[in-house]
Amino acid sequence: MLDTIFNGIFDGAAVAVISVPKFLLCMAVSLFVGLLLAAVHTYKNRYTKSFLVTLAMLPAIVCVIIMMVNGNVGAGVAVAGAFSLVRFRSVPGTAKEIGAIFLAMSTGLAAGMGYLGYAVLFAVLISAVTLLYNRLDFGGKRNAEGYKVLHITVPEDLDYTGAFDEILDRYTSSHELIQVKTTNMGSLFRLTYNLVLCSAEAEKELIDKLRCRNGNLEISVSRRETTVCEL
Repeated sequence: MLDTIFNGIFDGAAVAVISVPKFLLCMAVSLFVGLLLAAVHTYKNRYTKSFLVTLAMLPAIVCVIIMMVNGNVGAGVAVAGAFSLVRFRSVPGTAKEIGAIFLAMSTGLAAGMGYLGYAVLFAVLISAVTLLYNRLDFGGKRNAEGYKVLHITVPEDLDYTGAFDEILDRYTSSHELIQVKTTNMGSLFRLTYNLVLCSAEAEKELIDKLRCRNGNLEISVSRRETTVCEL
């Protein structure tokens, strides 16, 4: 009786119907994996409540979709096309967030195809590696102090083209002028550079040299940050 309730009205004799206990088992494993991935993502990462809830639910959602189209090539193509049309309404997320979403979808795919052990094993292994990398701060601090954003204010009568290249060549391994804008009712120019310092200790010396060249107007040096966005 229970299996009859959950039969599809378009099911035929050749269609294998997923039993309710198997469906619930796949859902339970998917929800467990999603909870595990969401908990791991909170370790040394910035996050929002909405993103964590989405990450925890995503494996179960993908699992159900895969179970519903399993063995049906036409339905699988239709779902793939629908996913290709889905677009986040907010700004793109960080690389970590996008990676977490793909991870959750992969585990949900494995669970939906019935490979529950592989889904759990994959989630545990990737979670362990993620925790290890976050613990070691892998790729976080190496050369991070050298990447800076430099803002230089110059008077309008100063030809800024190449005016600071000599100084920047001496104290940086690379530099690039990325923005020029007017300020103070057009009486000043504000130059923005992305640069990599040869030595973090030479930052003050660099600023002192630039002050002599721009007439002691405002100069600011800030850490170059990767844009942090919310999904």
